[in-house]
Formats: sequence, C-alpha cells, structure tokens
Amino acid sequence: MAEVLVLVDHLEGEIKKSSYELLTAARTLGEPSAVVVGSAGTAAKLADGLREHGAEKIYVAETDSDEFLSPEVSVLASLIESASPAAVLIGVSADGKEIAGRLAVRTGSAWLNDVVALSGDGVTHSVFGGAYVAEAKANTEHPVITLRPGSVEIEPSPGAGAEQAVEVTSGGRSAAVTSREPIVGGDRPELTEASVVVSGGRGVGSADDFGVVEGLADTLGAAVGASRAAVDSGYYPHQFQVGQTGKTVSPQLYIALGISGAIQHRAGMQTSKTIIAVNKDAEAPIFEIADFGVVGDLFTVTPQLTDEIAKRKS
Repeated sequence: MAEVLVLVDHLEGEIKKSSYELLTAARTLGEPSAVVVGSAGTAAKLADGLREHGAEKIYVAETDSDEFLSPEVSVLASLIESASPAAVLIGVSADGKEIAGRLAVRTGSAWLNDVVALSGDGVTHSVFGGAYVAEAKANTEHPVITLRPGSVEIEPSPGAGAEQAVEVTSGGRSAAVTSREPIVGGDRPELTEASVVVSGGRGVGSADDFGVVEGLADTLGAAVGASRAAVDSGYYPHQFQVGQTGKTVSPQLYIALGISGAIQHRAGMQTSKTIIAVNKDAEAPIFEIADFGVVGDLFTVTPQLTDEIAKRKS
C-alpha cells in the first residue's frame, strides 16, 4: 500500500486537531506517514499522539536553524522524490496553503485545494459558500491536497509510528529569515482549535461594544471570532475573522451575535456541530442554518446569557 504523507501542524509541543483529521482521511488513500518539521526534540513530544491516530511512519525533519523560509516545502519535495507517496495532505490554513502551492509548483504536482472529503476516486469541494458541490480528480502523480478543518471526524487507530530522520535543507532558497516576532496570544483558545466559538458581527456596532462578545466567550472558555463586516469596520483584528476570506472553524458550539449570515461567513462556520444565533432581524440568513435562534437585541440577550452561565458555573 502506498504511503500518504501528512504534514503535521503543531504549536508548542501540541498537535492541532486538524492533523488528526488528516491522518484519519489519509487512511482512505493508503498508509498514513506523518511528517514533523520543527526544532530539535519536537517529534519526541508528538510521536505518541501520532501513533495513536494511525501514523505508520513518522518522518522527523528537525533543525535548530531559524533562517529557513518554509522548510516544509523542501522536506516534502524530498520525500515525494524518495517515497513516491500516493498523495500529500496538508491542512487548510494561511501557512498550509502557502506550503501546498509552492510544493505543487516545485514538484509539478496537481493541487486540490480546500477539499471537504476524499476517496480513492477523487475529492469533493464545497464551493460558492456551500451552495454547490464539485468533484475533482488529479491527473498527476503525488497530488497535493489541502483539507478544510472540521471536514473529517477523527477516528483513532493505532499505527506503528516508526521514526525516520529527514535532512532539512535550503532547497536552493534565495531568501532567508533574518528575524522573527512571535504573536503574543491571550488566554483564550486558538480560534481554529476551540470547541466553542463566540463571534460578533456588524450588529455589535463598535470596537468598544465588542466587550459583550468577549464577556460571553470568557464565561464559556471560548475563542472569539468576528465576521468580515466587523473586521472591515475596525471592530476586531483581522486574525479573528471567520469566513470564506478568513478562518474556517468547526467547533462543537458556535454562537453568532449580530451576524446577518452572509454566504461568505457561513462558508467558514456552517460545519459547526451546534449553531446559536442572536439577531434583531427575524429574516437574517443566519437563522436558516441555526439550530437555535433568538430574535432580539444582542445587548439585552447576551448579558443575560452570560450572567445565567456564570450562575450555573458557580
């Protein structure tokens, strides 16, 4: 059975759940092989989780050098040449799409982007905000496939997880990283990893009033999101945008406050397990996909909800 390379997305020694989804999806195409790129000692922290979720092989590409620009591209290109995998799976994210595009060009491979399902016969895309489904199939060897987070149910399945070292090279780079400035995060969960997300839209009205969204999120231990309209209006930073041109989320619970539900926003959150919407417009499109809806002023409803949750937690 041919190998299927899975690029592992990780942060501070923790594997992101999208990587477990990729390992589950990879089993439909062949034998999952996890590819870990990071600093020395990274793979040791991740190996047990990868084995538990089906990695038959773990390629370890580690270096303490901080000057490489997207070393994942060179590592994956080298493995495509040596292992001849059936496919390469990468999660849809800002970094993932950049790596996938560069890898496809470098190796002359087809790139099947933003896939929501895959099988031995091809892949499925959800297009135009979920209004249509498109089927596609690569006509090259070793296609590069980027899978949308939340598209696959994680199914643990023990794998051998045999480790194999891979050299990290420059790949003929013409650019180098000269400095790095890490983003200082808060105490809230990362948006795409959170099991609960509370998002605000244009209806919040201002950056100052976004505190009502944050208050509910903090009571629930949730991540905070925002619609494109809210971001474009300057209410919240772009890195928290949910939607077609932002981040795709698929939490257990998604609460939309003052979000009309334009198709671009729905494309980034409609796979959430349970959706609750609060909007004063009874005809808002968000109610079409909401499991529970409240027609009312979010500044009246949300504080009451926050207080009630706080009481039940105390």
